[in-house]
Parts: sequence; structure tokens; C-alpha cells
Amino acid sequence: MLRLSPARTARLLLGGLLALTAPLTTLAALPLPASGQPALHIQGSNTIGAKLGPALVGGLLEKEGFSNVRIEDSGLNEQRVTGQDAQGRMVNIEVAAHGSGTGFVALGQGSAALAASSRPIKDSEAASLAALGDLKSPEGEQVIAIDGLAVILHPANPLQSLSVEQLAQVFAGEVKTWEELGGRGGAIRLYARDDNSGTFDTFKELVLASHGKSLAAGAQRFESSNQLSDAVSRDPQGIGFIGLPYIRQAKPLAISAGDSQPMPPTAELVATEDYPLSRRLFFYMKPSESNLWAQALVRFAHSPSGQEIVARNGFVSQTVKAMQVEANGEMPPAYRELIDHAQRLAVNFRFDEGSAELDSKALRDVRRVVRYLKDNNKMMSQVVLVGFADPRNNDPARTELLSKLRAMAVQRELVKSGVLLRSISGLGDAMPVASNDSETGRKKNRRVEVWVY
Repeated sequence: MLRLSPARTARLLLGGLLALTAPLTTLAALPLPASGQPALHIQGSNTIGAKLGPALVGGLLEKEGFSNVRIEDSGLNEQRVTGQDAQGRMVNIEVAAHGSGTGFVALGQGSAALAASSRPIKDSEAASLAALGDLKSPEGEQVIAIDGLAVILHPANPLQSLSVEQLAQVFAGEVKTWEELGGRGGAIRLYARDDNSGTFDTFKELVLASHGKSLAAGAQRFESSNQLSDAVSRDPQGIGFIGLPYIRQAKPLAISAGDSQPMPPTAELVATEDYPLSRRLFFYMKPSESNLWAQALVRFAHSPSGQEIVARNGFVSQTVKAMQVEANGEMPPAYRELIDHAQRLAVNFRFDEGSAELDSKALRDVRRVVRYLKDNNKMMSQVVLVGFADPRNNDPARTELLSKLRAMAVQRELVKSGVLLRSISGLGDAMPVASNDSETGRKKNRRVEVWVY
């Protein structure tokens, strides 16, 4: 591991910012539209819109001093959140949940100020909305929560785990019986979300397309997450995929990818995004958005109070926590030593191919890590950074160097806020958490972990 000398540390500290970024200014009062018009329209993901979106809106209204906050159905997969101010005036915010793709359409048409999405915006969508500004910029793209796609079975199904490759074969209709997977029950029945769903887009990207396959024509399709989950729970031959909050009465499988061990969809493994079917949940808005309610909701979603609501609604918050890690014989000795003496933080920093640049989520995560370190008195020589890379360049020395450079990129940001690191290291392409056969998997393997003593 690389030890930092006192002189080097001092130079870094002097060159950095010694205080955490100041919190965003809170609006004194949010305006009420005339004639009872909605203050804000949110359109998009059913995964977000069914529960999380309305809950965040309700939390914002309560924070702003509104009373009698209510969430009411206003149509199929549509909800209205209302509240009353001190003068008895009503405010309402509309949340429509018809799939991530519909959110970007509504953003382009000007019928929504926020697009809720359970997948990153596609290049084609960003290009078609370029007149609104750069929706991939830190101002346009907001990660509000982490979610995982759970693969669910009937509670009585004895199967415990599947690989991503097996999932692709099952949902493509190539594996047709439970006996082919070592189970029992006869013919497999498939349950999937509809084409407008970000959940389906994510499953298609992470499972089907990465193995050159398409969803079998006979799969039953659902717009509602709850209805899909309940249908699988009633069908001993059924298998489906769903967001974590919608497991309900079904049985989730452990999933492996490439050389990784099977991982259950636990909050810790989803928070680090190591779980093979983990994903980010987003709000998108034009960078110059003038709707003060949209701005306030995004700020609230990032706040500790907003992240508490994320957790209460069954998703995984971005609040940094420490977790224990179990050792296994495939881990390098230096890593096993960390496990014996330190704890890993439930956050990972990830990078594009050949890059050591932090994205907008990573920069926010730096602030969250610093907040955790301050709150737990671990600012001075208690932090170890461990970098990893993927092996695609077939040059072990370069791979190890790049993994260390990524750890140094996180180090630079932490030092700006006054963190004195204990050490950093790069472990090259060791310990993959995903398959290196796809770009999505390689990106998961390009990561920096944070450990604290």
C-alpha cells in the first residue's frame, strides 16, 4: 500500500479546501400557482412514481410547513400530493408513473419539469432534448436513490441462485423448465414489466442484451410493479424481475455475474452497486429549470431527510454507513488484513474506461463520506482507499497503475475537505464483482472502495 508522508500530506492539505461544501440555500417560501394549478408535474418511472416520488413530495411539503399533506390517486398509475399552507391555501403536485421513457417525452414537450427515471438517459434521448441543455450534467442528472432488480420466485420454489447468463437464457425462452436449472416444477412461466418501464430497460441492458438475447414472446407483461410481484407469488412455476421495494411476498434469488460469488439483493450490496442487478434512480431536469418546486424537490431528495424517506420506502439510501465484510480464500492478503482490522463503507466510486474522473454522483458521495468521517471522528489517518480496474488492456502493470490512479483521484477530493488518509493502494483487476465480457460489467469492476479503521 502507498503510505503518505507528512510533508506530502501537508502540501495536499494546504492546496485543498479545508471545509465541506456549504449546504444549498433553502428557499424562504415556495410560490403557489394561481387558480389551483399544479405547482409541479413529475412524469416517468413507475418504480419511482408508485411510492418514492409521492413520498418525497409529501416530505418536502411538510418541511416547507404545509399541513394536511395527502397523497391521492388521480388516475391509473397517477397520484396527486396536496397540502395546505398557514393561510389555508392549497398546493398540489402531480406524479404520473407510466415508465421512464414517458418522462423524457414529457420533459421535451414541457408538460413536466422533472423526469423520473429508473435508468440513465439514453444518448438518443439526450440528443433529442439538447435544446433543454446538457441533461447529463451535474445540474441536469440527479441520482436520488439506489435500487436493485430482484429476481423473484414463488415462495415454495427451492432454487437459491442463478447466474446472469442463466437468467438471460430463461427470459429468452431457451431454458424452458425448472428441471434444466436443477429445480423442479415443470414449465417456467415468465413475468416482465412493459416496454415503457425503466425496470425493463435495465433488465434488458444488464441481462438480455449483454448476452445477445431478447425477451421471449410468451412473457406476461405488466405496467404495475405490485401486480407483477403478486402474480409471481401466486404462481409456483413463475419467475419475474422487479425493483427491491416490490418483492412483497415473493422469494428473491441470489445472483452471480462472471467470476463473482452469488449475491443476494441486500441493502449493503446494492448501496455499493456490487450486486449484479443494482441500478441508480434519477430525477432529470433542464439545467436552467426555473420551477422553484422542482429545484426544491431535488435538494430535498439529496438531503439526509430525503434519504431517510428513500430508505423508508424500501429503496437504498445514499447515506454512508460502515459494514462488515466476510473474508474468503480468493482475496489478496492485503485485502484480508483490511477485513481483519477495518470496516468498509457502503459506497463505491466508479469510473469510465481509461478514466480517473469522478462523475456527478461520485462528487456528491465525496461530501457524504466526509460528513460520515466528521460525524464519527475519523478525519485523521483512519481512511484507506483501495482501487480496482478491469483487465481489458491485457497489461497487468498498467491495470495496477490505473487502479491506484483512481484511488488517488478520490484521495484528492477527500484531501480538499481536510481528510488525512492512512494509505491508498491499487489491486489491479483482482476481485471482480461482475463479468468483464460487457462494458456494463467492466464499469462495475472499475471502482474505489473506502475502508475505515
